Amino acid sequence: MSQQMTDEADRTMVLERRIGAPRALVWGAWVNPETLPQWWGPEGFSCRTDRIDLRTGGEWVFDMIGPDGTVFPNHHRYTLIRPEDLIEYTLLWGENGPKHADATITFAAEGEATRVTLRMVFTSAAEYQQAKGFGAEALGQETLGKLERFVTAR
Repeated sequence: MSQQMTDEADRTMVLERRIGAPRALVWGAWVNPETLPQWWGPEGFSCRTDRIDLRTGGEWVFDMIGPDGTVFPNHHRYTLIRPEDLIEYTLLWGENGPKHADATITFAAEGEATRVTLRMVFTSAAEYQQAKGFGAEALGQETLGKLERFVTAR
């Protein structure tokens, strides 16, 4: 294994969830500017959107607001959106802020269900360890759980 691959493995987080809803429904909840902010984020968090343009070359500038009122500025820049299959984006700390990670989301049909896989490659191993330290994996699973509840309630 090359050094670059080893380095990437040291800073990659993968979250996966099988959602009991058809791929078209799961995809639609993710790429609809009305619905994405309704379920995005861990339990107890809400989103306040400044701008949202969910297409290749688009962006989503928003604040995550924690249960205690803490505001976490976010900026996603979408580098590739392939319908019902793949979303790639860069995560920034606030609008045009420093890069946090590159993310890839895939949507795989499994009968009447959908396997959603979110792969994040952080800018450094230290950034990855910091994310793990504040519970990013569990918080990400909570977010996918909110997506599942959102699409299965429809």
